[in-house]
Amino acid sequence: QVQPVESGGGLVQPGGSLRLSCLASRSITSVFRALDMGWYRQAPGKQREFVALLTAGGIATYADSVKGRFTISKDNAKKTVYLQMVSLKPEDTAVYFCNAQGSYGSFWGQGTQVTVSS
Repeated sequence: QVQPVESGGGLVQPGGSLRLSCLASRSITSVFRALDMGWYRQAPGKQREFVALLTAGGIATYADSVKGRFTISKDNAKKTVYLQMVSLKPEDTAVYFCNAQGSYGSFWGQGTQVTVSS
């Protein structure tokens, strides 16, 4: 079983940057390599929405709202996926969740709060 653990959220001013991390704890490297890892977010009063996905084969896709500003990447040795966020906007404020999906199922982390405000 995989347990995603997010970190790196916080308060940042508009135009600023943050890097979120998601450790796929309880997984071994060979399992992590086979996972599709995604980031989702949920703003107050809204449904959870897709942000970015990195497949096991290395293909990255992004929501239109974050294209050109967010970058998803991973370090297999550290069993960690990252979300680099630049040029942050107030509308990026949300709880960001990491999702790990593979043959064992789909697993969600507890989320990390990102607040973009002056």
